[in-house]
Amino acid sequence: MRAALETASAFVTATRMARPGLSRAAFDHWQHRMLRRWLARDVRGVRAYQGGATELQDLPIRDKATLMADFAAYNRAGISADQAWQAIGDTCRIGDFTVGASTGTSGNRGVFVISEPERYRWLGTVLAKTMGGLWGRRQRVAIILPQDTRLYDSARSLPLMQLRFFDLRSGPENWRTELEAFDPSVLIAPPKLLRHVAQQQFRLRPQRIFSAAETLDPMDRSVIETCFGQALEQIYMATEGLLAVTCRQGGLHLAEESMFFEFEPAGNGLVNPVISSFRRQTQILARYRMNDLLRLAERPCACGSPLRLVEEVVGRVDDCFHLTGAAGPVFLTPDVLRNAILDSDRRITDFRLIQVAVDEIELRLTTDLPDEAAQAAATAVDQLLACRQATCRITQKRATLTFDPSRKLRRVECRLGPDMRWAAR
Repeated sequence: MRAALETASAFVTATRMARPGLSRAAFDHWQHRMLRRWLARDVRGVRAYQGGATELQDLPIRDKATLMADFAAYNRAGISADQAWQAIGDTCRIGDFTVGASTGTSGNRGVFVISEPERYRWLGTVLAKTMGGLWGRRQRVAIILPQDTRLYDSARSLPLMQLRFFDLRSGPENWRTELEAFDPSVLIAPPKLLRHVAQQQFRLRPQRIFSAAETLDPMDRSVIETCFGQALEQIYMATEGLLAVTCRQGGLHLAEESMFFEFEPAGNGLVNPVISSFRRQTQILARYRMNDLLRLAERPCACGSPLRLVEEVVGRVDDCFHLTGAAGPVFLTPDVLRNAILDSDRRITDFRLIQVAVDEIELRLTTDLPDEAAQAAATAVDQLLACRQATCRITQKRATLTFDPSRKLRRVECRLGPDMRWAAR
């Protein structure tokens, strides 16, 4: 009974606070009231914040390294990182708490711990944001991600929802037949998998398709939408929680009914989000700096929701290029690099651009790409570097850019270690 109440309450809250016509001033008043209650009731309940704080700005900004260095200090159950990892390898349970982890396909794994009420609140919020127009009718939801967690177990108990998880790491060749037989009405998967499904002509006819777990590039969106004949929606979610979901007008709205967002300037009009998850009571995320780069929209969404709009999830801070130049350090964000290549020739449908040294970039292009298109891409990158006065050589390679379910797709990737990045500054 409590599970149903928590799910329903979260569903109603998420729907009500995103409703068209609600003013931003009214939403801000409600959100700050929730923040004050959270600070007084929950934040001071963990060891890291026992000193207490009356205002959010009184708290220091934390990051994943700080959190993982003393995980027990940030959750009221006192669960250590070692205990969490051990449980993840077993039942994903410690007493009444559920523990989980990120996939680690980008190299730096994090863990989380939540209570049963929080698990059902998460479910209610997700349903409110993804099932608009479908709620009340029986749905078959297929989730294709690199790692299952007990978060999805809460959805399996709903009477009008049949949910099935497919392990991306095992490869689609091992579950394609099962997926096609399941015939999902809602499909949630990383864009690289959705593109693979489209190109391999899986026999699927979903009513809604969501991209999740990876940066969505324009070239993938085009292939997927052309194949299925419908708009591709997005779920922006991480170990830290649900961060944003696309509305029916196509706008990617921040989940501000559950999180308070601050934004640190990151250059080139981008921001680095700092989140305070005020509906989480077990593991406290207060002023927690994410590793993502966002471009915020300048105008509100046509849907009329007061929730702020993200124009683009650009990528990860760690994949910014750190180069040296005649006038000093050169810093390039993933979107600038990606757009230089895509704008150089429309025939480019895939690529990899990797910084392998402070003064070397590797450009990988498909073997079937015409030579003049490949040269156009290399020239575009070279001109970008010249414009920024970066001292760097470009090594061009041709390769078969295969579908790899074992790791996240990162078309722009920096492989410098922290020390080398610092040396380039």
